[in-house]
Amino acid sequence: MADMKQQVKEIEKTIDFTKTKYEVDLDTSLGLIKLELFPEQAPGHVKNIISLAKAGFYNDVVFHRIIKGFMIQGGCPQGTGTGGPGYHIPAEFNNIPHEPGVLSMARTSDPNSAGSQFFLCLERVPYLDGQYTVFGKTMDKESLDVVKKIGEVRTGPQDRPVEPVVIKTATVKETSLN
Repeated sequence: MADMKQQVKEIEKTIDFTKTKYEVDLDTSLGLIKLELFPEQAPGHVKNIISLAKAGFYNDVVFHRIIKGFMIQGGCPQGTGTGGPGYHIPAEFNNIPHEPGVLSMARTSDPNSAGSQFFLCLERVPYLDGQYTVFGKTMDKESLDVVKKIGEVRTGPQDRPVEPVVIKTATVKETSLN
């Protein structure tokens, strides 16, 4: 996929956390995951996922890595875990614990290497706390149930699902705060 930096920067200009509450909904091949976002703790990460979702970046992207009892990971345009949007964003570590349903940003060993890949925790993972940027969580039990259902799919080498689990669409819901 082409470098998304300019398109994301343009979309980010339209995001206003003082006037609007944002939610990202992932319509997956196994059900709907509604994500509440935490702009107070990680405004750059929240703007990033909103912008990528609005640009259609996550549409038809797979969850490429699933580790039972740990997490499900998606957001790689190649579906391999090696790709991204063509840029990186700085870490915004915070004190939110990595618990079931928590949305956090994937990265390399460089804390400032996050781009588009994210993961959703299946269980409490305390050793990730303060090491990865938490920027949201599942909004309801139904969404967490879908995350857990994805977490149970059969995997093969490199924790890749045997049958692809696809994010059909990622949409942004906006609610006025006025």
